[in-house]
Amino acid sequence: MSLSSQAVLVTGGAGFIGSHLTDRLLADGVTVTVVDDCSNGDRRRVPDAADFLEADLTDPDALDGHLDDIDLVVHLAASKHVDTDRPHAQFDANTRMTRNILEAMADAGVTEIAYTSSSTVYGEAPRPTPEDYAPLEPISAYGASKLADEGLLSARAHSHDLTVWNFRFANVVGPRLRGAVIPDFIEKLQDDPEHLTILGDGRQEKSYLHVEDCLDAILHTIEHADDAMNTYNLGTRTTTSVDRIATIVAEELGVDPDREYTGGERGWTGDVPKMRLSIEKLSALGWEPRRSSDEAVRRATREIIDEL
Repeated sequence: MSLSSQAVLVTGGAGFIGSHLTDRLLADGVTVTVVDDCSNGDRRRVPDAADFLEADLTDPDALDGHLDDIDLVVHLAASKHVDTDRPHAQFDANTRMTRNILEAMADAGVTEIAYTSSSTVYGEAPRPTPEDYAPLEPISAYGASKLADEGLLSARAHSHDLTVWNFRFANVVGPRLRGAVIPDFIEKLQDDPEHLTILGDGRQEKSYLHVEDCLDAILHTIEHADDAMNTYNLGTRTTTSVDRIATIVAEELGVDPDREYTGGERGWTGDVPKMRLSIEKLSALGWEPRRSSDEAVRRATREIIDEL
């Protein structure tokens, strides 16, 4: 489908990826409504050109009357902390949001939704991991909630004429990113240029995708894939280790700190230490990332340094 002249509702549109997507859609002439409770997002990121609704999507009545003129929902809102100390509450909140959105869409007659899932649905899988890998065994409540949401969306897609674009993300980086390894290292080294504490053993190695490439991939897939349930990995063909990220950040800041490791192969409970998604399916659809994982990390580092 083409998004020109469409009306799009973006949940989590005041967050990192959501705010960038809102900017891109508005620049393309799309009418955008942003829904966010601002628990993770920042209202100041939402342009005046977008309609804004501050609402808690775990409330089943949150979207009443707000989907009547909407053509597509892009659902990015979620409780995102993988190492939360309230995993059952996180699972309940994320699945409740998706259920409520689907019910509101059904009531309003909206039949198209793009959903931001995660590489965490795969758990610890062989690499590169294709979309048809099985069994899916997430190791965090966050990953479990994403997989459950995929199930809800699939059921609606195959039984109620819903079209779903389901995106399993690698680690997305860029300006406005907070609460992740790159801004964490930047802030630590700005406070103490001589010393850097690294969670785990530093050998965790994952694929990092710049947010601009991420948006390009999302919009390309929505335009070119038209099955009932369209599941695509979004990532790069390369990976970057945590130690390499520390080196890139230190280089960009012009410092050379000593490194201390907390130990263990995981940075936190539920962390998948090594991840690289297969993007062959996305490539067959005609899209390739412009930046390698290292290039994405370096560009994001420069952008975040400029912000902090």
